[in-house]
Amino acid sequence: MPSPAARRPTVRPVVFVEGVRTPFGRAREDGLYAHTRADDLAVKAVREILRRHPELPPERIDEVAVAATTQSGDQGLTLGRTVGVLAGLPRSVPGYAIDRMCAGAMTAVTTTAAGIGVGAQDVVLAGGVEHMGRHPMGLDADPNPRFVSEKLVSADALNMGNTAENLHDRYPALTKERADRYGVASQAKYAAALAAGQIEPDLVPVATRDPERGWGLATADEPPRPGTSFESIQDLKTPFRPGGRVTAATAAPLTDGAAACLLAAEDVAEELGLPARMRMVSFAYAGVAPEVMGIGPVPATRKALERAGLTIEDIGLFEINEAFAVQVLAFLDEFTIEDDDPRVNPYGGAIAVGHPLASSGVRLMTQLARQFAERPDVRYGLTTMCVGLGQGGTVIWENPHHADYEGYRPPTTTSATTTDGVQR
Repeated sequence: MPSPAARRPTVRPVVFVEGVRTPFGRAREDGLYAHTRADDLAVKAVREILRRHPELPPERIDEVAVAATTQSGDQGLTLGRTVGVLAGLPRSVPGYAIDRMCAGAMTAVTTTAAGIGVGAQDVVLAGGVEHMGRHPMGLDADPNPRFVSEKLVSADALNMGNTAENLHDRYPALTKERADRYGVASQAKYAAALAAGQIEPDLVPVATRDPERGWGLATADEPPRPGTSFESIQDLKTPFRPGGRVTAATAAPLTDGAAACLLAAEDVAEELGLPARMRMVSFAYAGVAPEVMGIGPVPATRKALERAGLTIEDIGLFEINEAFAVQVLAFLDEFTIEDDDPRVNPYGGAIAVGHPLASSGVRLMTQLARQFAERPDVRYGLTTMCVGLGQGGTVIWENPHHADYEGYRPPTTTSATTTDGVQR
Protein backbone atom coordinates (compact mmCIF):
# COMPACT_ATOMS: atom_id res chain seq x y z
CA MET A 1 0.00 0.00 0.00
CA PRO A 2 1.43 3.42 -0.95
CA SER A 3 2.54 5.73 1.83
CA PRO A 4 0.58 8.98 2.53
CA ALA A 5 3.38 10.90 0.84
CA ALA A 6 3.08 8.74 -2.28
CA ARG A 7 -0.68 9.39 -2.40
CA ARG A 8 -0.25 13.14 -2.17
CA PRO A 9 -1.41 14.68 -5.47
CA THR A 10 0.89 16.77 -7.64
CA VAL A 11 -0.30 20.35 -7.98
CA ARG A 12 -1.07 21.24 -11.58
CA PRO A 13 -0.42 24.75 -12.94
CA VAL A 14 -3.60 26.85 -13.21
CA VAL A 15 -4.06 29.51 -15.88
CA PHE A 16 -6.45 32.44 -16.20
CA VAL A 17 -8.01 32.11 -19.66
CA GLU A 18 -10.49 34.97 -19.86
CA GLY A 19 -12.17 37.56 -17.69
CA VAL A 20 -15.09 39.87 -18.44
CA ARG A 21 -17.42 42.11 -16.53
CA THR A 22 -20.56 44.09 -17.04
CA PRO A 23 -20.33 47.86 -17.04
CA PHE A 24 -20.72 48.98 -13.44
CA GLY A 25 -23.77 51.04 -12.45
CA ARG A 26 -24.55 53.31 -9.54
CA ALA A 27 -26.60 51.62 -6.82
CA ARG A 28 -29.56 53.93 -6.68
CA GLU A 29 -33.18 54.16 -7.82
CA ASP A 30 -32.26 55.76 -11.15
CA GLY A 31 -29.08 53.74 -11.61
CA LEU A 32 -28.10 51.74 -14.66
CA TYR A 33 -29.43 48.44 -13.32
CA ALA A 34 -32.25 49.64 -11.08
CA HIS A 35 -34.65 47.32 -12.94
CA THR A 36 -32.23 44.51 -13.84
CA ARG A 37 -31.91 41.30 -11.84
CA ALA A 38 -28.60 40.51 -10.18
CA ASP A 39 -28.52 36.94 -11.44
CA ASP A 40 -29.10 38.15 -15.00
CA LEU A 41 -25.98 40.31 -14.73
CA ALA A 42 -23.95 37.25 -13.76
CA VAL A 43 -25.53 35.23 -16.59
CA LYS A 44 -24.53 37.91 -19.07
CA ALA A 45 -20.88 37.70 -17.99
CA VAL A 46 -20.83 33.89 -18.20
CA ARG A 47 -22.47 33.84 -21.63
CA GLU A 48 -19.94 36.34 -22.93
CA ILE A 49 -17.06 34.09 -21.86
CA LEU A 50 -18.68 31.18 -23.70
CA ARG A 51 -19.20 33.36 -26.77
CA ARG A 52 -15.57 34.42 -26.81
CA HIS A 53 -14.36 30.83 -26.59
CA PRO A 54 -16.27 28.59 -28.99
CA GLU A 55 -13.30 26.21 -28.85
CA LEU A 56 -14.41 25.24 -25.32
CA PRO A 57 -17.02 22.46 -25.26
CA PRO A 58 -19.46 23.56 -22.52
CA GLU A 59 -19.61 20.02 -21.16
CA ARG A 60 -15.90 20.29 -20.29
CA ILE A 61 -16.72 22.88 -17.60
CA ASP A 62 -16.48 21.10 -14.25
CA GLU A 63 -17.75 23.76 -11.85
CA VAL A 64 -19.39 27.19 -11.63
CA ALA A 65 -18.66 29.23 -8.49
CA VAL A 66 -20.41 32.60 -8.15
CA ALA A 67 -20.08 34.87 -5.12
CA ALA A 68 -22.41 37.42 -3.57
CA THR A 69 -22.19 39.16 -0.23
CA THR A 70 -25.93 39.40 0.39
CA GLN A 71 -27.27 36.01 -0.69
CA SER A 72 -30.99 36.70 -0.80
CA GLY A 73 -33.61 37.50 -3.41
CA ASP A 74 -32.15 37.60 -6.91
CA GLN A 75 -28.68 37.05 -5.42
CA GLY A 76 -29.71 33.88 -3.63
CA LEU A 77 -30.64 30.30 -4.57
CA THR A 78 -27.14 28.84 -4.95
CA LEU A 79 -25.91 31.33 -7.54
CA GLY A 80 -23.33 29.13 -9.24
CA ARG A 81 -25.91 26.50 -10.10
CA THR A 82 -28.70 28.89 -11.07
CA VAL A 83 -26.40 31.07 -13.19
CA GLY A 84 -25.07 27.98 -14.97
CA VAL A 85 -28.57 26.77 -15.82
CA LEU A 86 -29.73 30.24 -16.90
CA ALA A 87 -26.61 30.66 -19.06
CA GLY A 88 -27.44 27.49 -20.96
CA LEU A 89 -24.71 25.22 -19.64
CA PRO A 90 -25.39 21.49 -19.73
CA ARG A 91 -27.40 20.34 -16.71
CA SER A 92 -24.48 18.07 -15.84
CA VAL A 93 -22.37 21.13 -14.87
CA PRO A 94 -22.63 21.74 -11.09
CA GLY A 95 -22.31 25.03 -9.25
CA TYR A 96 -22.32 26.69 -5.86
CA ALA A 97 -22.30 30.08 -4.12
CA ILE A 98 -19.55 31.73 -2.08
CA ASP A 99 -19.43 34.57 0.43
CA ARG A 100 -16.27 36.26 1.63
CA MET A 101 -17.77 39.73 1.41
CA CYS A 102 -15.55 41.95 -0.78
CA ALA A 103 -13.29 39.03 -1.68
CA GLY A 104 -16.12 36.80 -2.88
CA ALA A 105 -15.02 36.54 -6.51
CA MET A 106 -11.38 36.29 -5.46
CA THR A 107 -12.31 33.36 -3.23
CA ALA A 108 -14.34 31.78 -6.04
CA VAL A 109 -11.18 31.91 -8.15
CA THR A 110 -8.78 30.57 -5.52
CA THR A 111 -11.14 27.84 -4.34
CA THR A 112 -11.80 26.49 -7.82
CA ALA A 113 -8.13 26.92 -8.76
CA ALA A 114 -7.20 24.75 -5.79
CA GLY A 115 -9.60 22.14 -7.13
CA ILE A 116 -7.86 22.29 -10.49
CA GLY A 117 -4.48 22.09 -8.80
CA VAL A 118 -5.25 18.78 -7.11
CA GLY A 119 -6.99 17.32 -10.17
CA ALA A 120 -10.61 17.57 -9.00
CA GLN A 121 -11.51 19.84 -11.94
CA ASP A 122 -10.03 20.77 -15.31
CA VAL A 123 -12.01 23.85 -16.38
CA VAL A 124 -14.09 26.16 -14.17
CA LEU A 125 -16.07 29.37 -14.28
CA ALA A 126 -15.69 31.69 -11.28
CA GLY A 127 -17.04 35.14 -10.55
CA GLY A 128 -19.28 37.33 -8.46
CA VAL A 129 -22.19 39.73 -8.57
CA GLU A 130 -23.48 42.46 -6.30
CA HIS A 131 -26.63 44.49 -6.80
CA MET A 132 -26.14 46.97 -4.00
CA GLY A 133 -29.15 48.96 -5.17
CA ARG A 134 -31.41 46.04 -4.29
CA HIS A 135 -29.26 44.51 -1.57
CA PRO A 136 -27.45 47.18 0.47
CA MET A 137 -24.44 45.90 2.36
CA GLY A 138 -25.61 44.25 5.57
CA LEU A 139 -29.28 44.12 4.54
CA ASP A 140 -31.17 41.79 6.90
CA ALA A 141 -27.91 40.84 8.64
CA ASP A 142 -28.24 40.21 12.35
CA PRO A 143 -24.76 40.51 13.92
CA ASN A 144 -24.46 38.49 17.09
CA PRO A 145 -24.61 40.88 20.06
CA ARG A 146 -21.69 39.01 21.61
CA PHE A 147 -19.40 40.74 19.13
CA VAL A 148 -19.80 43.99 21.06
CA SER A 149 -21.02 42.85 24.48
CA GLU A 150 -18.03 40.56 24.95
CA LYS A 151 -15.71 43.04 23.24
CA LEU A 152 -14.72 40.53 20.56
CA VAL A 153 -14.62 43.40 18.06
CA SER A 154 -14.90 47.14 18.32
CA ALA A 155 -18.40 48.54 17.77
CA ASP A 156 -17.18 50.57 14.79
CA ALA A 157 -15.76 47.47 13.07
CA LEU A 158 -19.18 46.78 11.54
CA ASN A 159 -19.12 50.01 9.53
CA MET A 160 -16.56 49.98 6.73
CA GLY A 161 -16.29 53.76 6.59
CA ASN A 162 -15.45 53.89 10.27
CA THR A 163 -12.67 51.35 9.78
CA ALA A 164 -11.18 53.66 7.15
CA GLU A 165 -11.28 56.56 9.60
CA ASN A 166 -9.57 54.30 12.14
CA LEU A 167 -6.70 53.74 9.70
CA HIS A 168 -6.20 57.50 9.46
CA ASP A 169 -6.10 57.58 13.27
CA ARG A 170 -3.64 54.73 13.63
CA TYR A 171 -1.21 55.92 10.97
CA PRO A 172 -0.81 59.72 11.18
CA ALA A 173 1.26 59.72 7.97
CA LEU A 174 -1.91 58.73 6.09
CA THR A 175 -3.23 62.25 5.85
CA LYS A 176 -6.45 63.50 4.29
CA GLU A 177 -4.41 65.41 1.72
CA ARG A 178 -2.67 62.24 0.55
CA ALA A 179 -5.99 60.41 0.38
CA ASP A 180 -7.60 63.25 -1.58
CA ARG A 181 -4.75 63.34 -4.07
CA TYR A 182 -4.92 59.58 -4.46
CA GLY A 183 -8.68 59.74 -5.13
CA VAL A 184 -8.19 62.38 -7.81
CA ALA A 185 -5.43 60.31 -9.41
CA SER A 186 -7.68 57.24 -9.54
CA GLN A 187 -10.27 59.18 -11.53
CA ALA A 188 -7.61 60.58 -13.87
CA LYS A 189 -5.98 57.19 -14.51
CA TYR A 190 -9.33 55.58 -15.26
CA ALA A 191 -10.21 58.36 -17.71
CA ALA A 192 -6.85 57.96 -19.47
CA ALA A 193 -7.27 54.18 -19.68
CA LEU A 194 -10.76 54.58 -21.09
CA ALA A 195 -9.52 57.02 -23.73
CA ALA A 196 -6.71 54.61 -24.63
CA GLY A 197 -9.14 51.75 -25.23
CA GLN A 198 -7.96 49.72 -22.24
CA ILE A 199 -11.33 49.38 -20.47
CA GLU A 200 -13.96 48.60 -23.10
CA PRO A 201 -12.50 45.27 -24.36
CA ASP A 202 -13.30 43.62 -21.02
CA LEU A 203 -16.90 44.91 -20.87
CA VAL A 204 -19.96 43.01 -22.03
CA PRO A 205 -22.88 45.29 -22.94
CA VAL A 206 -26.09 44.62 -21.03
CA ALA A 207 -29.62 45.24 -22.28
CA THR A 208 -31.58 47.21 -19.67
CA ARG A 209 -35.22 48.10 -19.32
CA ASP A 210 -36.75 50.97 -17.39
CA PRO A 211 -40.52 51.32 -16.95
CA GLU A 212 -40.32 55.01 -17.86
CA ARG A 213 -37.36 55.21 -20.24
CA GLY A 214 -37.89 51.93 -22.05
CA TRP A 215 -35.10 49.70 -23.36
CA GLY A 216 -31.48 50.71 -23.23
CA LEU A 217 -27.99 49.28 -23.56
CA ALA A 218 -25.39 49.61 -20.83
CA THR A 219 -22.02 49.90 -22.55
CA ALA A 220 -20.00 52.08 -20.16
CA ASP A 221 -19.34 52.40 -16.44
CA GLU A 222 -21.62 54.85 -14.68
CA PRO A 223 -19.72 55.80 -11.47
CA PRO A 224 -16.58 57.58 -12.82
CA ARG A 225 -16.34 61.36 -12.41
CA PRO A 226 -13.88 62.56 -15.06
CA GLY A 227 -12.30 65.93 -14.47
CA THR A 228 -12.32 65.63 -10.68
CA SER A 229 -9.78 68.02 -9.20
CA PHE A 230 -8.15 68.29 -5.81
CA GLU A 231 -9.76 71.71 -5.25
CA SER A 232 -13.25 70.50 -6.14
CA ILE A 233 -13.39 67.86 -3.40
CA GLN A 234 -12.19 69.89 -0.42
CA ASP A 235 -15.65 70.80 0.83
CA LEU A 236 -17.18 67.32 0.63
CA LYS A 237 -18.86 65.98 3.75
CA THR A 238 -17.20 63.37 5.96
CA PRO A 239 -20.19 61.06 6.48
CA PHE A 240 -18.57 58.61 8.88
CA ARG A 241 -17.30 61.08 11.46
CA PRO A 242 -17.68 64.83 12.08
CA GLY A 243 -14.45 66.43 10.97
CA GLY A 244 -13.25 63.14 9.57
CA ARG A 245 -11.03 62.49 6.59
CA VAL A 246 -12.98 59.98 4.45
CA THR A 247 -15.26 61.49 1.81
CA ALA A 248 -17.09 60.35 -1.32
CA ALA A 249 -13.97 61.30 -3.28
CA THR A 250 -11.77 58.84 -1.37
CA ALA A 251 -14.18 55.91 -1.11
CA ALA A 252 -15.56 53.49 -3.69
CA PRO A 253 -19.17 54.38 -4.59
CA LEU A 254 -21.98 51.91 -3.96
CA THR A 255 -22.19 49.90 -7.16
CA ASP A 256 -24.09 47.23 -9.10
CA GLY A 257 -22.28 44.82 -11.42
CA ALA A 258 -20.97 41.33 -12.16
CA ALA A 259 -17.72 39.74 -13.32
CA ALA A 260 -16.73 36.24 -14.37
CA CYS A 261 -13.61 34.42 -15.49
CA LEU A 262 -12.54 31.13 -17.00
CA LEU A 263 -9.75 29.10 -15.36
CA ALA A 264 -8.17 25.88 -16.59
CA ALA A 265 -5.38 23.47 -15.87
CA GLU A 266 -2.45 24.53 -18.04
CA ASP A 267 -2.29 21.21 -19.88
CA VAL A 268 -6.05 21.27 -20.54
CA ALA A 269 -5.83 24.83 -21.88
CA GLU A 270 -3.16 23.63 -24.27
CA GLU A 271 -5.28 20.63 -25.28
CA LEU A 272 -8.33 22.79 -26.04
CA GLY A 273 -6.42 25.69 -27.60
CA LEU A 274 -7.47 28.12 -24.88
CA PRO A 275 -5.23 31.14 -24.29
CA ALA A 276 -3.31 31.35 -21.03
CA ARG A 277 -3.39 35.03 -20.08
CA MET A 278 -1.89 34.51 -16.62
CA ARG A 279 -0.60 31.65 -14.48
CA MET A 280 -1.49 31.52 -10.81
CA VAL A 281 1.65 31.46 -8.65
CA SER A 282 0.27 31.59 -5.09
CA PHE A 283 -2.52 33.02 -2.98
CA ALA A 284 -3.13 33.77 0.68
CA TYR A 285 -5.73 35.17 3.03
CA ALA A 286 -5.05 36.72 6.42
CA GLY A 287 -7.04 38.13 9.32
CA VAL A 288 -6.48 41.45 11.06
CA ALA A 289 -8.28 43.45 13.74
CA PRO A 290 -11.74 44.14 12.25
CA GLU A 291 -11.66 47.81 13.24
CA VAL A 292 -8.71 48.37 10.87
CA MET A 293 -9.96 46.13 8.08
CA GLY A 294 -8.09 48.09 5.42
CA ILE A 295 -4.68 46.85 6.53
CA GLY A 296 -5.69 43.28 5.60
CA PRO A 297 -3.87 43.19 2.22
CA VAL A 298 -0.52 43.65 3.97
CA PRO A 299 -0.27 40.32 5.87
CA ALA A 300 -2.05 38.52 3.03
CA THR A 301 0.56 39.78 0.58
CA ARG A 302 3.43 38.84 2.87
CA LYS A 303 2.06 35.29 3.09
CA ALA A 304 1.50 35.01 -0.66
CA LEU A 305 5.02 36.29 -1.40
CA GLU A 306 6.57 33.85 1.07
CA ARG A 307 4.67 30.93 -0.42
CA ALA A 308 5.80 31.96 -3.91
CA GLY A 309 9.43 32.45 -2.89
CA LEU A 310 9.26 36.06 -4.09
CA THR A 311 9.79 39.51 -2.60
CA ILE A 312 7.84 42.70 -3.14
CA GLU A 313 10.62 43.87 -5.48
CA ASP A 314 9.70 41.03 -7.86
CA ILE A 315 6.21 42.44 -8.40
CA GLY A 316 5.97 44.63 -11.47
CA LEU A 317 2.23 45.41 -11.42
CA PHE A 318 -0.20 45.87 -8.52
CA GLU A 319 -3.98 45.75 -8.79
CA ILE A 320 -5.19 46.90 -5.37
CA ASN A 321 -8.90 47.24 -4.74
CA GLU A 322 -9.67 50.80 -3.71
CA ALA A 323 -12.38 50.37 -1.10
CA PHE A 324 -10.89 53.53 0.40
CA ALA A 325 -7.87 55.59 -0.57
CA VAL A 326 -6.42 55.31 2.94
CA GLN A 327 -6.45 51.50 2.68
CA VAL A 328 -4.33 51.60 -0.48
CA LEU A 329 -1.97 54.14 1.06
CA ALA A 330 -1.51 51.93 4.13
CA PHE A 331 -0.43 49.09 1.83
CA LEU A 332 1.96 51.31 -0.10
CA ASP A 333 3.59 52.66 3.05
CA GLU A 334 4.08 49.17 4.49
CA PHE A 335 5.98 48.11 1.35
CA THR A 336 7.77 51.48 0.81
CA ILE A 337 5.99 52.21 -2.47
CA GLU A 338 5.34 55.81 -3.58
CA ASP A 339 1.75 57.04 -3.78
CA ASP A 340 2.10 57.73 -7.51
CA ASP A 341 4.10 54.61 -8.43
CA PRO A 342 3.09 53.76 -12.03
CA ARG A 343 2.99 50.04 -11.17
CA VAL A 344 -0.06 50.60 -8.96
CA ASN A 345 -3.53 50.48 -10.53
CA PRO A 346 -2.46 51.77 -13.96
CA TYR A 347 -6.12 51.91 -15.11
CA GLY A 348 -7.39 53.61 -11.97
CA GLY A 349 -9.45 51.71 -9.45
CA ALA A 350 -12.65 51.28 -7.50
CA ILE A 351 -12.73 54.91 -6.34
CA ALA A 352 -13.45 55.74 -9.97
CA VAL A 353 -15.14 52.65 -11.38
CA GLY A 354 -16.97 51.38 -8.30
CA HIS A 355 -16.84 48.33 -6.06
CA PRO A 356 -19.72 45.87 -6.44
CA LEU A 357 -18.38 43.93 -3.47
CA ALA A 358 -18.27 40.23 -4.38
CA SER A 359 -17.45 40.86 -8.06
CA SER A 360 -14.42 43.14 -7.68
CA GLY A 361 -11.77 40.44 -7.32
CA VAL A 362 -12.26 39.26 -10.89
CA ARG A 363 -12.22 42.86 -12.15
CA LEU A 364 -8.75 43.22 -10.67
CA MET A 365 -7.59 39.98 -12.32
CA THR A 366 -9.05 40.87 -15.70
CA GLN A 367 -7.29 44.22 -15.69
CA LEU A 368 -4.00 42.67 -14.63
CA ALA A 369 -4.23 40.15 -17.48
CA ARG A 370 -4.67 42.97 -19.99
CA GLN A 371 -1.72 44.85 -18.49
CA PHE A 372 0.43 41.72 -18.75
CA ALA A 373 -0.27 41.61 -22.49
CA GLU A 374 0.82 45.25 -22.76
CA ARG A 375 3.90 44.74 -20.56
CA PRO A 376 5.90 41.64 -21.55
CA ASP A 377 8.78 43.08 -19.51
CA VAL A 378 6.83 42.43 -16.28
CA ARG A 379 7.00 38.85 -15.02
CA TYR A 380 4.91 38.97 -11.83
CA GLY A 381 1.88 40.94 -10.71
CA LEU A 382 -0.58 40.70 -7.85
CA THR A 383 -4.22 41.37 -7.08
CA THR A 384 -5.12 42.22 -3.50
CA MET A 385 -8.01 43.55 -1.47
CA CYS A 386 -9.24 44.16 2.06
CA VAL A 387 -12.27 42.24 3.31
CA GLY A 388 -14.98 43.11 5.80
CA LEU A 389 -14.65 41.99 9.42
CA GLY A 390 -10.88 42.23 9.20
CA GLN A 391 -9.37 40.15 6.42
CA GLY A 392 -7.18 40.52 3.37
CA GLY A 393 -6.66 38.43 0.26
CA THR A 394 -3.83 38.37 -2.30
CA VAL A 395 -3.20 36.37 -5.46
CA ILE A 396 0.16 36.45 -7.27
CA TRP A 397 0.23 35.84 -11.03
CA GLU A 398 2.91 35.22 -13.66
CA ASN A 399 2.91 36.83 -17.09
CA PRO A 400 3.04 34.26 -19.95
CA HIS A 401 4.32 36.98 -22.29
CA HIS A 402 7.54 37.33 -20.28
CA ALA A 403 10.70 35.86 -21.78
CA ASP A 404 11.35 33.65 -18.75
CA TYR A 405 7.91 32.05 -18.72
CA GLU A 406 8.34 28.32 -19.26
CA GLY A 407 4.74 27.11 -19.49
CA TYR A 408 2.15 26.90 -22.21
CA ARG A 409 2.17 29.88 -24.56
CA PRO A 410 -1.22 31.33 -25.48
CA PRO A 411 -2.56 31.55 -29.04
CA THR A 412 -1.59 34.75 -30.82
CA THR A 413 -5.17 35.66 -31.71
CA THR A 414 -6.99 38.12 -29.45
CA SER A 415 -10.24 37.21 -27.78
CA ALA A 416 -13.30 38.60 -29.51
CA THR A 417 -15.25 41.46 -28.03
CA THR A 418 -18.89 42.29 -28.50
CA THR A 419 -20.13 45.65 -29.67
CA ASP A 420 -23.83 45.05 -30.26
CA GLY A 421 -24.84 43.71 -26.86
CA VAL A 422 -26.58 40.68 -28.31
CA GLN A 423 -26.37 37.52 -26.20
CA ARG A 424 -24.93 34.60 -28.16
